Parts: sequence; structure tokens; C-alpha cells
Amino acid sequence: MRDIRPSFAVPVLLFAVPLAVGCAGEGPGDQAAARPQIALVMKSLANEFFETMAEGARAHHEANAGNYDLIVNGTRNESDLAQQVALVEQMVASGSDAIVIAPADSKALAPALARAQAAGVVVVNIDNRLDAEVAAEAGLDAPFVGPDNRDGARRVGEVLAERLAPGDQVAIVGGIPTAFNAQQRQAGFEDAMAAAGAEIVDVQSGGWEQAQANTVAAAMLREHPGLRALLCANDNMALGALAARRQSGRDDVLIVGFDNIDAVADLVAEGEILATADQHADRLAVFGIEAALEILRGGTAEDLKTPVDVVTSPG
Repeated sequence: MRDIRPSFAVPVLLFAVPLAVGCAGEGPGDQAAARPQIALVMKSLANEFFETMAEGARAHHEANAGNYDLIVNGTRNESDLAQQVALVEQMVASGSDAIVIAPADSKALAPALARAQAAGVVVVNIDNRLDAEVAAEAGLDAPFVGPDNRDGARRVGEVLAERLAPGDQVAIVGGIPTAFNAQQRQAGFEDAMAAAGAEIVDVQSGGWEQAQANTVAAAMLREHPGLRALLCANDNMALGALAARRQSGRDDVLIVGFDNIDAVADLVAEGEILATADQHADRLAVFGIEAALEILRGGTAEDLKTPVDVVTSPG
């Protein structure tokens, strides 16, 4: 797996002149017909992370409008697998040449994507890795473009570990259990806590959603009066955990998240949330789009590891 560092990121140029394509003498209609159509299929656009991802993709398309057409889709919520499968099928039916997808589930989307690939559509998997065994069984062979979630979560956990003593009690508010990135972030948190000698007293899913995480975190705070920290697998859930902490009056409980959405970045700067991980949502879809374009040009695209940076308070 190649490691894409931030310095190699595809530049996002909001006002760049579109690049011309096609042969001399072609009219606008001919050029439009020659442009491939790329569909970006994400999870919930109610999550700021995916809205930022969409904005990055649109900016890249604006800067390269002569090279491809872009359709941006998202689901109503993080767990709406049926809608995401339907979006994949719609994109195939609409004539998309490539689908760049952040799957809501690492297993459930593989058959639909395999059918798309069998129909001649290029598939690029971003953000949340598809289950390798299920994908192979379905006949799907798609490159993965995304971060090392386990390593990113471990490094966030290490920031928390500096504030803990051996034996301190912590709990994990995880993502959807069938999502590979949720599994990897939990594993990374567990790696860091094991190295610190902390005791993980509870692990529950917050479903990637703020309201659900609020309910889960509130219960954890009630049931574990000695709790010292909540490790949240995304920032939406960290916001829910923070609201639960404030309501409980347990200001001593530390919180970490993952994604670096704007609301949490501000809270990290203020010290309300200890740390988060920035996986550069604005560039993640761009990497996937570039991989799809490379395949459509007749090249190959390998798995690409995209950057993750730990964000802490500057103080």
C-alpha cells in the first residue's frame, strides 16, 4: 500500500480555468459526450464530515470540469444501507462510468458494487474499507483509498493516555459494529489503552450519531462513577458525549473524538474535548476521484493510504 502524504495532496483550486479535453474541431457537445461521469456516493450528509467531503469533490470538479462530470449523493442517515444500495443501482442505471463510494457497511454494499463492476462501472472504495472476504466472494475487486483508522485512533488514544494513570477506567463509544473503520478505530483505542494500563469498563455503539451517543454516554456516566474518559469513534458522537458530560456535571471526564469537524475543532482549541483526528475529508473523495479517472484512462489504481493528523489544543 502506498502512503499518500499531505504534501502530495491534489490541489483544490476554486477558480481554476477548466481543463480542455478532446481533439481539435470537436464542439461542446462532442466534448461533453467524451467526459466520463463519476458518481460520489457517501453516507449521511447530516454528518459534517461527509458534507466537507462533498465540498472538496465539487471544488475539484469545478477546477477540472472539462475532464469529467460529477454526481454527488448521500444517504439520510449513517445506517441507511437500503438507500445506499439504491443509490448505487441508480448510478449504474443513469450511465455513470465510475462510482466512488464510502460504504455505510463493509459487507452489505459489496454485492451491489460487484454488480456495478460487472456492468462495466469502475468502483473505487473510499473512507470505510469493504470486507475483503465478502468482496472476493461477490467477485468485486476495487482499490481502497483511505486512512489507517487503527493507527489514527491509537495516536488519539495516546494523547489521552498522557492524562491517565494505570488502572483508570475508560469507555469506548463506537461506530456501527459492521463498519470496518468502526472496528479499526475501536482496536486503535484499545491498543492505546492497553499500553497505558487503563481499564476499559464499557464498549457500546453510538451508531455514528450524536443523539444515540448522547444516550449511550449518559448511561456510561451513570453506571461507572469512576469513569475518567470517553473515547468516541467519530466527532458527532464526541459532541453527544460532551452534552452528556455537561448534563452530568462530570467535568473531570476527558473526551476524544475522530474526524476534526469544525464544531469539534473549536472545542479542542478551547480544551473542552482533548483531541481528535483529522483525516482531511475535503481531500479524501478527491483522491478517490483521481483513482477512478486513472482507471478510466486505462491505468491501474493501487490501494492508497491517505493522511491522518492528530489535533490537540495549541495550549
